[in-house]
Amino acid sequence: MSEKPDYTLRTATEDDVPGVARVLSRAFFDDPLFTWLFPDPHTRMARSARWWAAQAGFAFVPAGAVTVAVSAGPRPVVRGAAVWAPPGVSLPGGAAMLRTLPHTLGLLPLSRFPELAAFMSDLQKAAPERPYWYLQSLAVDPVAQGTGIGSALLRSGLVRADIDRAPVYLETTDPAVCAFYERFGFKVCGEVEEAGRPSFQSMIREPGD
Repeated sequence: MSEKPDYTLRTATEDDVPGVARVLSRAFFDDPLFTWLFPDPHTRMARSARWWAAQAGFAFVPAGAVTVAVSAGPRPVVRGAAVWAPPGVSLPGGAAMLRTLPHTLGLLPLSRFPELAAFMSDLQKAAPERPYWYLQSLAVDPVAQGTGIGSALLRSGLVRADIDRAPVYLETTDPAVCAFYERFGFKVCGEVEEAGRPSFQSMIREPGD
């Protein structure tokens, strides 16, 4: 008999925003995208947490786009989070982006916004033209990695995509995670390298793979 997992998967609520931001900032601390965005390791965690809190609080969570893994016990803690966008939905949307600006503008010098805009443009150009489920982010708190939380979060989204008979698409700036996604049927479908910006790989999984 298999043991019952010591976490529960559910849709994130507003109360989960701090926990989601904490998990994402901790999990992506050494990710090439965030080392590029926030080069100073002494301030990166705080700046990254503010970035994710704004995105989660004003865009992801209100849209019902975040699935969290919450630890069992009298004081549940968010241990993992997955941010999903269904076909045809862009996250964050225009209105949500405007709401995040007052909270994110001070995190980067204005001189860096053109290169950030160029990176975002690269992401958009690489995306498939056909409808797809988009895995925007998948993260597990480092203290809980290796416990199956990441796999459980990923499977919960793949089930929905398979019901829709839609592919699932993602990008990663960390080539080391490609092997994890390949175990679930993802295949590398593109790579973009531009001087001065993080390179990234695109991956796609066809329904039922």
